Amino acid sequence: MKIALVSEHASPLAAAGSVDSGGQNIYVANVARQLARKGHQVDVLTRCDRSLLPLVSRLDGARVINVPAGPKRQVPKEQLLPYMEGFARFVVEFSRQEPLHYDVVHANFFMSGLVGLRLKETLSIPLVTTFHALGRVRRLHQGVNDGFPDERFDIEDRLVRDSDSVIAECPQDAADLISLYQADAARIDLVPCGFDHDEFHPVDKRAARAELGWPKDRFIALQLGRMVPRKGVDTVVRAVGLCNRTLGEEVDLYVVGGNSDEANEIATPEIGRLRAIARECGVTDHVNFLGRRARSLLRLYYNAADVFVTTPWYEPFGITPLEAMACSTPVIGADVGGIRYSVAHGETGLLVPPKDPLAVAHGLVMLKRDPPRVQRMGAAGLARAKEMFTWESVADTLSGIYARVAKIDVAANAGPHAHNGAHDVRLAAGGASA
Repeated sequence: MKIALVSEHASPLAAAGSVDSGGQNIYVANVARQLARKGHQVDVLTRCDRSLLPLVSRLDGARVINVPAGPKRQVPKEQLLPYMEGFARFVVEFSRQEPLHYDVVHANFFMSGLVGLRLKETLSIPLVTTFHALGRVRRLHQGVNDGFPDERFDIEDRLVRDSDSVIAECPQDAADLISLYQADAARIDLVPCGFDHDEFHPVDKRAARAELGWPKDRFIALQLGRMVPRKGVDTVVRAVGLCNRTLGEEVDLYVVGGNSDEANEIATPEIGRLRAIARECGVTDHVNFLGRRARSLLRLYYNAADVFVTTPWYEPFGITPLEAMACSTPVIGADVGGIRYSVAHGETGLLVPPKDPLAVAHGLVMLKRDPPRVQRMGAAGLARAKEMFTWESVADTLSGIYARVAKIDVAANAGPHAHNGAHDVRLAAGGASA
């Protein structure tokens, strides 16, 4: 098949970890890479956000089309909607000039969905949509701090109604689509995110700590991801304060992420807020902000940690817990969204309420006092990640969905994981609301 992946603000070429570069960038890059490995022709259509980018870049067998739409610089995603008309016009004309027409368009995020709808309407190309985050859920949690315009809700309603398939990344995502958007469960396919075993796998903890210069005999928790308030890093900092100042157990925290390679409060204001919380809790000597790190190095950080902690207020899926599990590191995660799906409570880690530092602290103390349990959870997490959450299986499943909506017979090439997820969604949605 010839497949168009539209991802207006999240380029697969961007460095993950900054404010508007995270899970969606990783998702699009890995889906494109795996689909190309399976022999499909893949174009990723993303907004050109740098002045020197060529129209066409290459990514492991796929093409990245850097679409001219708006200024050729970084623009916060909350301000991109006015440029989507120009983006859509360019993509339609680009598609018409291609020698082979696209068989399917897969829109990622609601603004990409507008482009997908234009391709569907003008060129009769079937549309698959992954929202990655739902506007009504975001508004519920962020309130007046949600910078997206209210038009987002009508656009999402239209996409839910007119897409040939809507991808839910976890059972909670499916339940939200049904309850908040009146989605037809028969047109929802459940497809999670994944990890690449070549990129994330276990290595010796002592060797990883030695390479990073970390102390070999400390109990270390890792937090890794975008430095924005909704990720709940303040909860982890306060939990470390409780461990060290109240519960009588020394725990160190290393925080990876930000808009620069150094932990710069000007480049990343959230780091300044978190440092103030660490001072307030009396644990500045136990909380280490490292700044952004290249993806090629992240495996070392996951493996060097005793436990990975992620406590967002809400999370449409969350790729970092999978990466930690793939490195045999147990996860303490907020009991929300995709984390509730990926982390098996008591088996691969612990689920805790969001915004609850004491629950996180009790989890950290319990794991510090029970090293054999840490080992068992790490091994179970690796097994679960390999069984349920690989990018190869994600691409297999998506290939089957693309073929179904495009009415193309590719049964002979469908991998063992390919399936129609509608039945899974009905079961999952029922379980989520029970």
